[in-house]
Amino acid sequence: MDPVRNPYAPGAGQRPPELAGRDREVRQFEVVLERVAAGRPERSLVLSGLRGVGKTVLLNALRSLALSRAWGTGKVEARPDRSIRLPIAQALHAASRELTPRHRDPERADDFLGVLKAFALETSVKDRKGVRWRPPYDVPATRGRADSGDLELDLTELFTAAGELARDLGVGVAVFVDEMQDIQPAELAALCGACHEISQRGVAFVVVGAGLPHLPTALSASKSYAERLFRYVSVDRLGRDAADRALTVPAQTEDVEFEPAALDALHDVTDGYPYFVQAFGKATWDVAPRSPICADDVKVAAPEAEAELAVGFFGSRYERATPAEREYMRAMAELGAERADRPVPTADVAALLGRRPQSLSPARDGLIKKGLVYAAERGSVAFTVPHFGAFLRSQHS
Repeated sequence: MDPVRNPYAPGAGQRPPELAGRDREVRQFEVVLERVAAGRPERSLVLSGLRGVGKTVLLNALRSLALSRAWGTGKVEARPDRSIRLPIAQALHAASRELTPRHRDPERADDFLGVLKAFALETSVKDRKGVRWRPPYDVPATRGRADSGDLELDLTELFTAAGELARDLGVGVAVFVDEMQDIQPAELAALCGACHEISQRGVAFVVVGAGLPHLPTALSASKSYAERLFRYVSVDRLGRDAADRALTVPAQTEDVEFEPAALDALHDVTDGYPYFVQAFGKATWDVAPRSPICADDVKVAAPEAEAELAVGFFGSRYERATPAEREYMRAMAELGAERADRPVPTADVAALLGRRPQSLSPARDGLIKKGLVYAAERGSVAFTVPHFGAFLRSQHS
């Protein structure tokens, strides 16, 4: 079939043609938007899950929903080596550009931009390096608001100013934070503290975060009340019906159908993980000679899809690891063979490698910082990428 008409989109954060299996999350966020806009209290939202389950896609979809309701929005991608102060300022500057053209009082808009500028100017010299964005230059920085240097206090005052500007228009402001687990612990605590304060004040402002499975644990460790501060949504693989819909709905727009056996075969190889659904769907389309797509087409396409995943999805991550970290991951993979790649005890990893657990801490910590593994529960670790253990076993069998 014509590869130009191929509807599938395997890409990092790239929205698939059919956002299957996420209807409940979208409906719940619609309620959040309506409640906040009406002045009713509502919790911020945290999405967590493995790589490849569509967290970023869902995050972007929720942002689009907020935009459709005329909210001010901005997005941040957290990095472990960078403070969130300047990225938050950039995100709220973007949100203000969506709000200020509709505001009837230019002075109110300038007041907010003054607070934003004061907040941004507290960014350290180190964290300004390599960033081209500059605070609004045509308004003076406000003195005494969001400029204390205490991040929690400054975030609270900035979020309040943004929410007040939006409230004038009958809407709110939402900041979307991807890779939220990479925020430095002290700053994560400050963000939680600010969210707690504005929720008590009823400010028209919400934070929507997305991150790896240990993000809820990191939030709870930063502030004891974080477990009640956010509404937590676990983003997982798609159920069978949703996975089928992710394949069939886009194909139907091109007058192409799947035989039931082909859908069975695709579910077997993808396990319902959204990224794999798109990758195998794309490869199968490209090799299929005609509609309907059959199980033999999936069989022919599978090696090509697996080879592409081995390089781009699995291999690129493996290459980032040091030799010691790779040894640690291979041990995890070997132990995971009998556990369906569920979490493995760190003590078992040490025993398999014939090492003391303490001596392996640098490798384990390095893998966690690189986002390759996470501390699933006390004394155990798991891969952040689905099927990564199987990939490692196939490479070293």
